[in-house]
Amino acid sequence: MNSIKQVVPPLRRADLQNGSYQNPLLYEDYSDPDVIRVGDTYYMTASSFNFMPGLPIMISKDLVNWKLVNYAVRCLPYKDYEKPAHAKGIWAPSIRFHKNRFYIYFGMPDEGIFMTSTMDPLKEWAPPVCLKQGKGLIDTCPFWEEDGRGYLVHAYANSRAGIKSKLAIFELNEAGDQLLGEDRIIYDGTLTQPTIEGPKVYKKNGFYYIFAPAGGVKYGWQTVLRSPSIYGPYEEKIVLQQGDTDINGPHQGGLVDTQEGEEWFLHFQQKGAYGRIPHLQPVNWSDGWPVIGIDSNSDGIGEPVKEYRKPLEVPPDYLKEYWAAEDFSASELSLPWQWMANYKKEFFSLTEIPGSLVLYPVNTTNETTALLWNSANVLTRKIDRLSFRAETKLDISELTNGRSGIVIIGNQYAALCIEKNELETKLIYLESEGEGESRREIIKKEVVINNCSSICLSQTFYPDEYCEFRYKIHEEAWSAPTKRFTPEGAVWVGVRTGIFAIADDNCGKGRVQFEYFEMTDFN
Repeated sequence: MNSIKQVVPPLRRADLQNGSYQNPLLYEDYSDPDVIRVGDTYYMTASSFNFMPGLPIMISKDLVNWKLVNYAVRCLPYKDYEKPAHAKGIWAPSIRFHKNRFYIYFGMPDEGIFMTSTMDPLKEWAPPVCLKQGKGLIDTCPFWEEDGRGYLVHAYANSRAGIKSKLAIFELNEAGDQLLGEDRIIYDGTLTQPTIEGPKVYKKNGFYYIFAPAGGVKYGWQTVLRSPSIYGPYEEKIVLQQGDTDINGPHQGGLVDTQEGEEWFLHFQQKGAYGRIPHLQPVNWSDGWPVIGIDSNSDGIGEPVKEYRKPLEVPPDYLKEYWAAEDFSASELSLPWQWMANYKKEFFSLTEIPGSLVLYPVNTTNETTALLWNSANVLTRKIDRLSFRAETKLDISELTNGRSGIVIIGNQYAALCIEKNELETKLIYLESEGEGESRREIIKKEVVINNCSSICLSQTFYPDEYCEFRYKIHEEAWSAPTKRFTPEGAVWVGVRTGIFAIADDNCGKGRVQFEYFEMTDFN
């Protein structure tokens, strides 16, 4: 296959190209999104947990069509992230523009509160700075007064801090790189807004507003708090809820305005295997309170819209890019790819064989048997459409000892791979079972394929959220599909597709050449 990197639209677009858009904006897992506008450009970031590089930077001109353009964090400066620290890492960031500089603040629930910044968000960001060590300090959001006084509002992770449904505040210096003193609780939602979290702070008409979801991710709502003092006490009002719609949650997000003065709210919805997918809602104000979405029954509480007019019109050439097929001819991995932990140059090469991605069968687990779940060197990408077919071609002629193939991974995972040693070459289909230390990989099917030097592997994800694998050797027809596998999202994240080369013990030898990776719609 002579593949090139293409821009191919999926069957479903958020932009209806008739002046309207439909929710969700993306069928991609961008958990806890936050958004700002600088000039005529919108910037969005989101949680990235243990996946590296982390803190995605996305841009838009109309709040509907988004492009992934960068990451703010390359690796995390902790040894724990040399292996996949599932559900840990970067939680719920806030992005802000202050004194001509971009800032992102984020909590790491086991380490503390962090900040990174840059003058140009499309270029390199400064290494993250720890502003406060501690467990359970999450969902951080800064705010600066016009006189330079700063604050940082945050929530707590009950699993680490033993505190739930409360919001707290630190003072923050004008430069944004130092917390002043200790925090204090400014709101307790235990009785009326349980599990309140994800605060975002704004000021309007002399009032401080804190937008924060409550009630839990799957079935909760959006609350807004209001006070003439940032320290409270706060009035509260529910401003967005599921109501009669099928958009559950709706959960955490950010408020943003257009150059014309309209306001919009970008948030996420928990959507099964797809993870936490972004939605966009109009915002209107009544009696000093926002109404998010449409108040269809005049109770003062908005409900999510399915379809609505676009905030702005932009030329069609700005529509979202989809990496449908790539031939690995670039000098760097394309932006959708993320490793399952901190990554090293020993994992891969894009220059050793020009036009190919070379993966080396490395054991990163420090364990005798390298499970994919525990391997940093699994290269993944988000599902970016309702259904898809992923295909790749492997040259395994120089693999001496190890396993390599294609995987779909959530809380459990399935993989179709080649296992090779000095004696034989086998095609293996495996599935994972169990949790924690009892997690294991069960071989469901294996076929000896000696004298095979290259093979095509494919993975089909259906709208009913199950997956099948196939393979093709040389120019033969595609095999019958494997048994159906139904992946489920893991803790806080959705399902991902991926490729890998790993080995048990320290016996990995040789290399695997991936000639292309193609991901296209499937009906």
